[in-house]
Amino acid sequence: MSQLAPLSVAIPLLVAALLTCAGAFLPRLAVDLIATLTALACFAMTLTLIIHVGSGLEVYWFGGWHVTHGVAVGIDFAVGPIGAGLATFISLLMVLALISSTRGLDVKHPYYQVLMLTFLAGMVGFCLSGDLFNMFVLFELMSISAVALVGYKVHERAALEGGLNFAVINTIGGFLFLLGIGLVYSRTGALNLAQIGHYLAHSGNDRVVMVAFALIASGLLIKAAVVPFHFWLADAYAVALTPVCLLLAGAMSELGLYGLGRIYFSAFEPALSGHTGTLRAIFVGIGLLTSLWGGLMALTEDHLKRLLAFVTIAFIGVFLTGLGLLSPDGVAGTAVYVLADGFGKALLFACAGMIQHRLGRLSQSRLHGRARSLRLIGALFLAGGLLIAALPPFGPFLGKSMIEDAAVKVGYGFVPPLIALSSALCGAAVLRAYACVFLGWGEAPGRADQTDEDTEPETTDSHDRTPLVQLIPAIVLLAGAIGVGVWFGFADLAETAATRFTDVHGYLVTVLAASGHPIPPAASSSPAWYDWLYCGGATVAAVAFAAAGVWGRRYLPWGCRLTDAASRVLAPLRRTHSGQIGDYTAALTLGVGVFGGLLALTLL
Repeated sequence: MSQLAPLSVAIPLLVAALLTCAGAFLPRLAVDLIATLTALACFAMTLTLIIHVGSGLEVYWFGGWHVTHGVAVGIDFAVGPIGAGLATFISLLMVLALISSTRGLDVKHPYYQVLMLTFLAGMVGFCLSGDLFNMFVLFELMSISAVALVGYKVHERAALEGGLNFAVINTIGGFLFLLGIGLVYSRTGALNLAQIGHYLAHSGNDRVVMVAFALIASGLLIKAAVVPFHFWLADAYAVALTPVCLLLAGAMSELGLYGLGRIYFSAFEPALSGHTGTLRAIFVGIGLLTSLWGGLMALTEDHLKRLLAFVTIAFIGVFLTGLGLLSPDGVAGTAVYVLADGFGKALLFACAGMIQHRLGRLSQSRLHGRARSLRLIGALFLAGGLLIAALPPFGPFLGKSMIEDAAVKVGYGFVPPLIALSSALCGAAVLRAYACVFLGWGEAPGRADQTDEDTEPETTDSHDRTPLVQLIPAIVLLAGAIGVGVWFGFADLAETAATRFTDVHGYLVTVLAASGHPIPPAASSSPAWYDWLYCGGATVAAVAFAAAGVWGRRYLPWGCRLTDAASRVLAPLRRTHSGQIGDYTAALTLGVGVFGGLLALTLL
C-alpha cells in the first residue's frame, strides 16, 4: 500500500509529460477529461493512504535504499496522517479546479492542464517527503508551476507584474531555504529529516544550527506570505485565473507553514527544545501581526480578488499562531482550521470567478447593485462571509475554538480576542462587499481599483447564465466547510494526527529503526463557553463593522469623521503595497534581518 505514495506524484508527472507530447493533437475536451481523471486518481490514492496509515507512520524508500546501520542514505516518503490528509485536500481542490476549467476557460491546451498537473505533483510530493532537499525540489516545482499559472494571461500588464513579483520574491525565499539546507548538511552530513533530528538530538544547538534554522524558516515564511514577506501575494492572487486561485488560497500558502512544522518537529526540535517558550513567543507574535494586518487591509480593498487575497494573508497569520504554540493541541486546531477555512476561501474565490464571468468586473464600485439577479451566487458569497467570520458551529468555528483552547492552555490568554478581532475584520470586508455588489446597499466606493481595468471574463461561454461546472464546485466547497464543523469526530482525528506529527521520538524510531509505536486515539474537548462567546462575538462584530461601512457615513453623525480617521491611519499600510519589486525586496530583507536577529538574541 505504501507504493501509492510515489505513484500519487509520479502519475500526474507522467500524464503531464504525455500531454506535453501528444496533447496538441487531442481535442480540448479530451485533454480536460484526462487531466481531471488524473487528479481524481491522485485524490483516490491519497485518500487510501489516509485510511491505510490511520494514526501511524508509513515509510517508503525509493530504489530500496533502506537505512543501513542507522544511516539513511536513500530518499524516503514518510506518510503520516497530517501530510496525507493535506495531500488529499489538495487533490480534491485540484479536481474541483479542473472541473471548473472544463467549459470555455480561455486557455490554450494542453499547456494549462500540464501546468496544473505539475503543480499538483509538487504539492502532493512536498506533503509526503521525508527528505529535506527533496522538499526543496518539490516546493520549487510547485512554485515554478504556480508562477506560470499566475502569469498565464501574460498579455495583461497586471498579470505580468503579479507573476514577476511572485517569481522574484519566491525565488529569494527558495535561495534562503537552500542556504539553510547547505548549512544543515555541513553540520550533520545528512538530508533525511529523521537522520538530522537524530544527530542534533546528540549534538545540541550552536550558531550553525541556529543560522540554518533561521534561513530555512525565513524561506518557508516567505512562501507562506507572512508579514513582512507577504507583499507579493495580493498582486499574484488578484490576477490569477479563478481555478488557480482555488488552489493558491486553499492550499499553497499553507504548505509553507506545513513545511515549517514538519522540519521543526522532525529535525530541529531536539536541538531547540530548551527554547520552546522563546520560539513560541516569536511565532505567535508574527502570526498575530499577520492576521491583524491582513484583516485591516481587506477592509480597504475595492477589488474582490485582492480583498480575498488579504483575507488569505490574515488566516495565514491565524494558522501560524496555532502552529507557533508548538503543542499537539495547537497543531490539531491549525489542521482543522486549514481544512475548513481552505474550503471557505476557495468558495469565495469561486464566487468571485462567477461574478467575473457574468458581469465582467471585480471592482465593487463598478459592480454596485449589478448582481441583484445573481441570487444563488449571492447566497453562496454570503455563506462564505459568515464562515470566514467563524459562525458557530461550522468548520472555521471548530478550528478557531481548538486554537483558542490550545493558547489558553499555554498561558496565552490574549490570543483568542485578537484572533476574534481578525475574523471580525475579514468577515466585515466580505459582508460589506456582499451588501454592495448583490444588494446595492450604501454608497459605492469612490474609486475603482486599477487592477479592474484589465479584468475581463475568463471564459468564452455565454455570459447570460452561470455554467454548472462553476456552480457545482462552489456548492461542494460550501458543503466541505460546513461538514468539517458538523462532524465533531473530525476534531478527535485531528488530535490523534497532531500527536503523531509532534512525536519527535516516534518519528525518528519509525524512520531509522523501522519499529514505530502506535499512537492511541486522542479525544478533543468540546468547545468551551468562551469559544462560543469569541466566535459568536466575531460574527456579530463582522456584521456590525460591515453595516458601519455600508451606512456609517450616511446615518451616523460621527461616521464621516471615523471613516476619514481610519483612512488616514490605514493609508501608510496601503502605500507599502506599491507593486514595486524593489520595495518588496527591501521589506523582505528587513524582515529576514529582524527575524534572524530575534533568533540570535534569544537562542544563543
